[in-house]
Amino acid sequence: MPVNLSEEALQQLVRRLLVANGVDGITADAVAGSIVAAERDGTLSHGLARLPGFVSSLESGWVTGSPEMIVTDQAPAVVRIDAANGFAQGALARGRDMGIAKARANGICAISIHDSHHFGSLWPDVEPFAVQGLVCLAFVQSRSRIVAPSASRAVLGTNPMAFALPRAGRDPVVWDQASSVLAHGDVILAAKNGHTLPPDAGVDRSGHVSRDPAAVLDGGALLPFGAHKGFLIALLVEVLAAALTGSRFGFEDESARIPGAVTSNAGQMLILIDPSRAGASDFADRIEQLMHALADAGTTRMPGDRRYINRAKAKAGGIAVGDAAMKLLQSSPH
Repeated sequence: MPVNLSEEALQQLVRRLLVANGVDGITADAVAGSIVAAERDGTLSHGLARLPGFVSSLESGWVTGSPEMIVTDQAPAVVRIDAANGFAQGALARGRDMGIAKARANGICAISIHDSHHFGSLWPDVEPFAVQGLVCLAFVQSRSRIVAPSASRAVLGTNPMAFALPRAGRDPVVWDQASSVLAHGDVILAAKNGHTLPPDAGVDRSGHVSRDPAAVLDGGALLPFGAHKGFLIALLVEVLAAALTGSRFGFEDESARIPGAVTSNAGQMLILIDPSRAGASDFADRIEQLMHALADAGTTRMPGDRRYINRAKAKAGGIAVGDAAMKLLQSSPH
């Protein structure tokens, strides 16, 4: 039977498991925060379901649990972080304050993270910046999983992007989406639960469209959303997250060769913008005008609204943790 835990209690359990598997304290806090936030807000494909992948990637030696990450003041509006083969959330935690300070000083800042493993939702990365009043965009690429229209094999990753928009006195507008029809985690979850995929979400190893998640995972590939338009977005993310950070392209990732390795060694790029320095003195009022116009046109839900509803429910009643997740959280490392 599921056990209901508070966010704080679950955070401590996840953190403890990560530390027991060799993750340093700063990174363990950041990764646990991302996993628990996803579970709390109903993003189940990127919550506790991802924890076994974090652990197996650490156990395989593919990820360095406690690397010597280096934060560099690269340029007036650039922070560069060498994650040294560690988790990207830990790298961002180390460079966040410098990035905010540079965005405040210059109006904009790019945070370039090199040689990292993300393996989680992107929205927990960007939402805190919006809470600070900054507009934030984030891009991260992964091992090759998207096959382009007319192509014979995957080259680009599912390559998610996220956007966070601050609102005065309201929760930020936050979205996070893959460049593929479905995120890879959603396909894994569908296979686990015996569900079929939407039409045109993926292909099998022969290149035939398949609704069977197992066939897509077993040598198949995902399709980009909007056909060539989604492919172009994936290409954009690959350039921003890999080429500009000096990280591996998706087709250069070697995780498939290492037993137990699940995460991708890749890069991440975040762009922070301070509206008050961008010349938009009435930014907050203009955003509210836009939100009202969308509502008047019949928009019933803004990005992030469902997560905020789930968050309130979790705060009131706790987070339901299933038997398998609790067994892992209470286990000891090998």
